[in-house]
Amino acid sequence: EIAELIRLNLEKEGFRPDVVHSGEEAVESVQSRKPDLILLDLMLPGIDGLEVCRRIKWEPATRETPIIMVTARGEESDIVAGLEMGADDYITKPFSPRVLAARIRNVLRRSGDAKEADAKQEHLDRGRIRINVDRHEVVVD
Repeated sequence: EIAELIRLNLEKEGFRPDVVHSGEEAVESVQSRKPDLILLDLMLPGIDGLEVCRRIKWEPATRETPIIMVTARGEESDIVAGLEMGADDYITKPFSPRVLAARIRNVLRRSGDAKEADAKQEHLDRGRIRINVDRHEVVVD
């Protein structure tokens, strides 16, 4: 099975992947495990990958979780639909395991940079108003 081959290759690259086999399982797994990244096939039994993506991106607790669509559907309309639904990247089968690992690292790096940037921004300056988010303070000059 392709999912198992991907899992084995990602383990060799140092990742710790979990595999689920349906859209319903994917939604439940994301909500309970809070993964760092999701590899999502469009063609899942039950809830399809686009709907899974929509549900994940709709929930405040999971909306920032990066998603890479990994699918055999390579038509332009499929790629556009996946990216517009919120996927951070889209890769079509067949692909090299090394390319997939590189794309995963890239998406994780970008999402980590965004999280770090948010964490480092302790205050907001808006004209004469300064808001310190960490200390819950507002200063007006």
